Amino acid sequence: MDKYIGLISGTSMDAIDAVLVSFEAPNPRLLAHHNLPLTNDLRAKLGALQQPGDDELNRTARLDIEMARLFAKATMELLEQAGCAPREIIAIGSHGQTIRHIPSGEYPTSFQIGDPNLIAEITGITTVADFRRRDMAAGGQGAPLVPAFHSQVFRSDNLNRVIVNIGGIANITILPARQDEPVIGFDTGPGNGLMDAWINWHQGKNYDPQGEWAAEGEVLPELLASMLADPYFALAAPKSTGKEYFHLDWLQHHLKKKMPTVDVQATLCELTALSINNAIRLVAPATDEVFVCGGGVYNRPLMQRLAELLKPAEVASTDELGLPPDWVEAVCFAWLAKQALHRKPGNLPSVTGARHDVVLGGIFWGN
Repeated sequence: MDKYIGLISGTSMDAIDAVLVSFEAPNPRLLAHHNLPLTNDLRAKLGALQQPGDDELNRTARLDIEMARLFAKATMELLEQAGCAPREIIAIGSHGQTIRHIPSGEYPTSFQIGDPNLIAEITGITTVADFRRRDMAAGGQGAPLVPAFHSQVFRSDNLNRVIVNIGGIANITILPARQDEPVIGFDTGPGNGLMDAWINWHQGKNYDPQGEWAAEGEVLPELLASMLADPYFALAAPKSTGKEYFHLDWLQHHLKKKMPTVDVQATLCELTALSINNAIRLVAPATDEVFVCGGGVYNRPLMQRLAELLKPAEVASTDELGLPPDWVEAVCFAWLAKQALHRKPGNLPSVTGARHDVVLGGIFWGN
């Protein structure tokens, strides 16, 4: 059995997700999964690196090693849980932890930490990493990368589907039923990130469990209109963004006066729902089905609002397609490792804007 491991610490920066996957069947088979939470102190250090500051190079170097050790630890704990030896694994696909994503300008780049040399050395397993920058070298945004995987495993011949991934940032993948139509995908804007930051600031929680706090508030129309007027939402695809853009300082810019904190949370939830809906309505008005993955699937008011806004399209979790919503993105990076080792493209130029298909990731050989 061909076994791969996928590792990711996403824009929420709450944990490392690790999956053990087989790709022998037509669709990926999830064999085991593991979640390694990040400490609040580490999350704060990672978050601080997303904005310019003092002593960045030294802090980045230290966290590069610290994150690599944690990625290796997550891998070994996953293997122990699955009763699997490192020698049985063909490769690890490690997304790393993004600390800067700058897709445009004179010096476009995307920088992930979690040194793959160290992961390969500790685990003994060949590790594929640094997936985004080859796409950027070919003129692309380097993101989102999951649409290529979504197209491979979730596309239907009969129904127009959209896959919505709601992590710290939300992105969509448009999967037309007609195979001659291109797959489109882009970041729609904030997912959970602003809601997480707001509740952390006011209640000390890392996230809003099941969206309970947001459900208690009322949407503030003036604040919502101000946020939706941000130029990012009007940009045409290809486009991508990150918490470097949608962060608390961005929110403060739109808070013209003191507002009830619970109502701000409700408005941030509505912002996520509306920005996703508006994007789908604009580029895929004939959508039949919408499947959601990522942490946002557990935010009840967010999911209820998406279901209301997107009617008559059906809204459900990717569980319905055979992959639990928590693990879709990690499985994607296991698949990207497989693509790299087989010298197959991992990007979709119709999504990222790259000039051509490219094989993604650098290979760091194991023992």
